[in-house]
Amino acid sequence: MKQIDFIFDFGSPNAYLAHHVLTDIAARTGARVNPIPCLLGGIFKATGNQAPMLAFAGIKGKMAYEMLEMRRFIARHGLTRFKMNAHFPVNTLLLMRSAVAAEQAGFLPAYMAAGFQAMWEDDRKMDEPEIFAEVMDKAGLDAAALLTAVQDETVKAQLAANTAAAVERGCFGVPTFYVGDEMFFGKERLVQVEQLLRS
Repeated sequence: MKQIDFIFDFGSPNAYLAHHVLTDIAARTGARVNPIPCLLGGIFKATGNQAPMLAFAGIKGKMAYEMLEMRRFIARHGLTRFKMNAHFPVNTLLLMRSAVAAEQAGFLPAYMAAGFQAMWEDDRKMDEPEIFAEVMDKAGLDAAALLTAVQDETVKAQLAANTAAAVERGCFGVPTFYVGDEMFFGKERLVQVEQLLRS
């Protein structure tokens, strides 16, 4: 079975948008999506990259165009529940360590659905443990177990290892996708991902 490696961090609105479209691509092509939790801040630090709002701040018209492109993507794929998080940027260390713990426990897809919804539909401030616990318990996940797991050294080490491996692979931002050795950056490249899967 063909596989799409999906480098993600909940702090990226584009990762949320890509997450939903990837599900449809996988269904159409028979591919498997392999989500890989990574810390976007760690990727930025290792590569010298910056968030678009910082990197493009001095370029006239660039951020306005980025927002236009996002609106077009949302409309094209019917992702009408999306809203920018009022607390952005949110520190995602808790979310991402918990993603590793959820993966180790075998419920990463359900965890991703809850995390992305909270961040980019429900406007929750997910770096606050009380809000995190409320969201995860409401989703039927064991928030107490996750909050305990994020203190585990193996969980911390795995997130660091995932992040370092992504950088070594060539990743400089999120969302990034790999089909075999082929790398694609940004939600706009999902058309190319699907084309490769069909070839």
